[in-house]
Amino acid sequence: MEFLPRMISLLTHNPWRSIVTWLRSPTRALPAQPITVTLQHWQPVAEVDERYLSFSIDISLLAGGFWWEGALDVKRGLGTLRVPPIQLDLKKLDKLVQLLGPAYLRIGGSEADKIHYFNAPADEDDPLILTRDQWDNLHAFIQRNDLRFMFTCKYGLFNRRHHGSWRGDELNTLLQYSSEQGYNIDVFELGNELNAYWAFHGLLSQPRAKRLAQDYDRFCVLVLSHFPNARLCGPGSAFWPRLGETIRPISNITPGFLSSLKTRLDIVDWHYYPFQSERSPLRTRAAHLRHLLNPKSFEDYRKFSHKLSELRDRFQPQAELWTGETGSAQCGGQPELSDRWASSFWWADQLGMGARCGQKVMVRQSLVGGDYGMVARLTLKPRPDYWVSWLWGQMMGQQVFAVESGNTSLRCYLHSARNGEGKTLMLINLHDQAVQLDLNRELQTSIRQGYVMTAKTVVSRRVRINGMKVKFNSGRIQLADFPTQPFDGNLPPYSISFWHCQL
Repeated sequence: MEFLPRMISLLTHNPWRSIVTWLRSPTRALPAQPITVTLQHWQPVAEVDERYLSFSIDISLLAGGFWWEGALDVKRGLGTLRVPPIQLDLKKLDKLVQLLGPAYLRIGGSEADKIHYFNAPADEDDPLILTRDQWDNLHAFIQRNDLRFMFTCKYGLFNRRHHGSWRGDELNTLLQYSSEQGYNIDVFELGNELNAYWAFHGLLSQPRAKRLAQDYDRFCVLVLSHFPNARLCGPGSAFWPRLGETIRPISNITPGFLSSLKTRLDIVDWHYYPFQSERSPLRTRAAHLRHLLNPKSFEDYRKFSHKLSELRDRFQPQAELWTGETGSAQCGGQPELSDRWASSFWWADQLGMGARCGQKVMVRQSLVGGDYGMVARLTLKPRPDYWVSWLWGQMMGQQVFAVESGNTSLRCYLHSARNGEGKTLMLINLHDQAVQLDLNRELQTSIRQGYVMTAKTVVSRRVRINGMKVKFNSGRIQLADFPTQPFDGNLPPYSISFWHCQL
């Protein structure tokens, strides 16, 4: 009787099925003329935080809850397999983090609202507990890796009639202990994707916007009583591809929440995944290879980012905009795709687009674990997205400039250089063939050399920089390991490149 489910599993997670789908999809025709890339403004149009590229470790991994790896299903927003708590004292993990720094570390995720701090009620079966040792080890990890800490606090799983009367007794214990230990928590938020409570915890658990604002005001008073210099962040609503924040008034709560909130937020944030894995019960854009390589799939991010910016300007104009959680595909990522080269194009593009749209910080879900993790949990091997993140951190500075491409499958973004003078131009070629560029005079005469990331195939696990295989080398990897490549006006197919410009 086990044969049929196993065959279904193999067929569902067979990468060759995605490859066949991709090969059958129509090839995007190359433009007849070289693609133009034009510098629009000499002055910067935005500026990002120095810790712009940040990342999370899910609280399920931290405390040993339910996770995605190996799970073929989802139950109320969670994977169906229990995992042991992550080991944070591994030297390799420290080196992986340090190569990406400086960064914020967010601890959040679906189980942030059901976890207990230090102790659990005696009448609860199989509780998930964040122990003192786990909390202490987390802060040691943060301190030795020069991270700043963003913490998603427990909102709770209570009936809707109790919303608006939130009590933080359990949180107060955690905050008091943390203050006594001298721990630093830089950013606080209440609850994980509060507009999606109906999906995670049942319809009667869904808070309405005005009542949630009342709870948030109480939460902020409690936090500031222990950490007066902390920054306050919210609401962290989930946006779905194509749909946005979905149904009014049940889950489209951000406008009502921001308009009702008395507290001045430091950060208005949101969560966004451009695709959904096969585990997801709701798929408005499935994580298929043809979608991962289609530039139209990237554009929803711009639309929703502008929408959130308008709400911020109207109700919380003093606040920064953050993408508080993002990954390739909801519900743990798509097996055999989210950990491959094909999944790096949306990530590079969203980093560039987010900065251009005024997002100050981009928090990647996740550093470790799941199919969407930048690092494999069991082996700690870096995946392609990790190396895109590393090269971004080496090359892209904080000031953002306006450049435009004459072709939607050639994406371009320009920042100040990370180190030294000049600027860095990131180019993403989504064509399946090499393309020729036609740069305006300022760009053409200023580009000197760069680093081109490619892979053997779009579903490769390994990437190359300027033709050389990328190796972690026990954390000793550096840009000097790769010979620089002169710019000749041509880009390889399916490539992501970073070019130093003496502008």
